[in-house]
Amino acid sequence: MDRRESLKSLLVGSVAGGLLVTGCAPENTVEIPEKPQLPGYGRNEAEKEHDAKVLSETFFNEHELETIAVLCDIILPANAEFGSATDAGVPEFIEFIVKDMPNNQLPLRGGLAWLDSHSNKLYGMEFKKLNEEQHKAICDSIAYPGKTPPELKHGERFFTNMRNLTMTGYFTSEIGVKDLGYKGNSPGVWDGIPEDVLKQQGMAYEEEWLAKCVDQTKRTDIATWDDDGNLLT
Repeated sequence: MDRRESLKSLLVGSVAGGLLVTGCAPENTVEIPEKPQLPGYGRNEAEKEHDAKVLSETFFNEHELETIAVLCDIILPANAEFGSATDAGVPEFIEFIVKDMPNNQLPLRGGLAWLDSHSNKLYGMEFKKLNEEQHKAICDSIAYPGKTPPELKHGERFFTNMRNLTMTGYFTSEIGVKDLGYKGNSPGVWDGIPEDVLKQQGMAYEEEWLAKCVDQTKRTDIATWDDDGNLLT
């Protein structure tokens, strides 16, 4: 099972307890898209006003957003079928989250500073400028809770937080939903009351109703009624 499949399984397994809020590296130069417009989802007026306010603000600076983009794509890279975390707009999602839920601001900004400091100590460069092997070495050292050296515990907490946010942002995006194969609500198949149960009750379907209600070739048709309440089709 590859990393994306493992993450997908982790997400599906965690749905009962709520969504999670873990890759080849991308190129060093990351293009950050413009701020998103309000989406066309179902929100009341107060919520729309709140969202507009949050989207109009800025928290992360350009360097921080570029570092987040690099880290997100290390955590969840593109594959042959689906785009990466940045393709799904995860950096923008994280920027929204820290403004919508300010308790995330200090841990993430502090974590990004720690990441650059640790990278400079090891390689003399900030994290986003490292090569794939160097990215992997740092991420592997902080990606496995319970196996992290005591001196890297701050990095472990930050990486775990980033992994959860990347997962949530990706698998609630249009790309991520397609990746999961989620098809939304679908009508069930019902073949009517079983024949033996009807016989026990001394009942039977009228042929006219069978044709209208239990014909699975018409299961997606919308029923129509006349003014007297009689089923037409």
